[in-house]
Amino acid sequence: MLKKVGVVVLSAGFLFTIAWLPGWVGSGQPSEPGNDNENQKVKNIIYMIPDGFNADYATNYRLYKEEDVVWDEHMKGMYTTHSADSSITDSAAAGTAMATGYKTNNGVIGLDPEERELETILEASQESGMAAGLVATSTITHATPASFASHVKDRNNETAIAPQLLENEVDVLLGGGKNNFLPGSEGGNQESNHLIDQASDQNYAFVETRDALQDAEIDIEAGEKLLGLFADDALAPEMHRDETKEPSLADMTESAIGSLEEGEDGFFLMVEGSQIDWAGHANDAAWAMQDIAAFEAAVEEAIAFAEEDRETLVVVGGDHETGGMTVGMGENPEMNVDPSVLKNVTATGDHMASALNSDRSNINEVIGTYTDFELSESEIQTIRNADDAASAFNQVISDRASIGWTSTNHTGVNIPVYAYGPQAADFTGHLDNTDLPKIMAEVLGVELGG
Repeated sequence: MLKKVGVVVLSAGFLFTIAWLPGWVGSGQPSEPGNDNENQKVKNIIYMIPDGFNADYATNYRLYKEEDVVWDEHMKGMYTTHSADSSITDSAAAGTAMATGYKTNNGVIGLDPEERELETILEASQESGMAAGLVATSTITHATPASFASHVKDRNNETAIAPQLLENEVDVLLGGGKNNFLPGSEGGNQESNHLIDQASDQNYAFVETRDALQDAEIDIEAGEKLLGLFADDALAPEMHRDETKEPSLADMTESAIGSLEEGEDGFFLMVEGSQIDWAGHANDAAWAMQDIAAFEAAVEEAIAFAEEDRETLVVVGGDHETGGMTVGMGENPEMNVDPSVLKNVTATGDHMASALNSDRSNINEVIGTYTDFELSESEIQTIRNADDAASAFNQVISDRASIGWTSTNHTGVNIPVYAYGPQAADFTGHLDNTDLPKIMAEVLGVELGG
């Protein structure tokens, strides 16, 4: 593996001295025990994927939060994301690349372009005796989590993905998508068997609420597993989660770590903040910021564990960017951006649109209920005359924060990677998304096959 060293060139003699000072690593910063230590063993990996997130999201979120973000000091490099058949990837091809180290075509999960099965970093970890877990705020059968433990030609075939997650005996599965585990007679998909019963036969404890998750205790060494399906479809956006009995992403991350850490041979855990991407598709800036906040809380759980454990590597990186989010928009003569105005937005654009009456005469009432804005007459007319009221709400709210958008789909820009823990410096420099699982396999000492 190529090690990249980033330093500021002052003088040859100074650099020579720096290079040989004990405790210094390729980032040019003194390492703390368990952070960037090239000689430290990696026992566990927590792979955290903020779907749709890139540097512009990171910048707007920092301005939204009005203080530093947990991953800021752990920035290591950037990576490219193209798929095998397109310069702009979808989540299936990106997830496959990030799980297997191989490119594939958009829409394909766990298979190469010739439909040959690819081994994932989760599967390779399991083969070495490690425990494994998947956590997501989407359905647990959605493209990104599916890419780590299933192999299908079509990402939309979630009822074919669900049994594979159980067949691969992933120890902890937490997210939405209960309908994909139920037969059609019980509200699920007609193609699905009663996989929850099957999971019970495989020694999975099954939970459906935040409280049940908090009370769940499993013994990994005794072969016990945990299946948490907290919604029929995807979980609620973070800003609507309190209206449900669903756990937060941080709750699920904490529970997953607590269960998996009991394994004697270490664990591999993938955690996805799924709905940052969905907010990007909708150009919904408030939804994006609040789901990033939920994702940051989950990263804080992971890093807190890694700080104490000192054998855990935490890697954070999105699968692609969504929406072409920009920091600033239009002419912006004041040269100012203020995402903090989004803190008092309490509903998605879709939710606000659903609250409109038939003639849209209650726009001010809806805005007053879910924001602290007072709309101008031109803003009211924008929403009243729009073909898509949800998009119009999102446009007006993004304009207030000076957050711009160039697309309602994915873009092909590079993505930042952050890493904390032993061997974190291995992620330094300009990479491709296929490099991430290869580095993980190397630091774990496992073989990642094709």
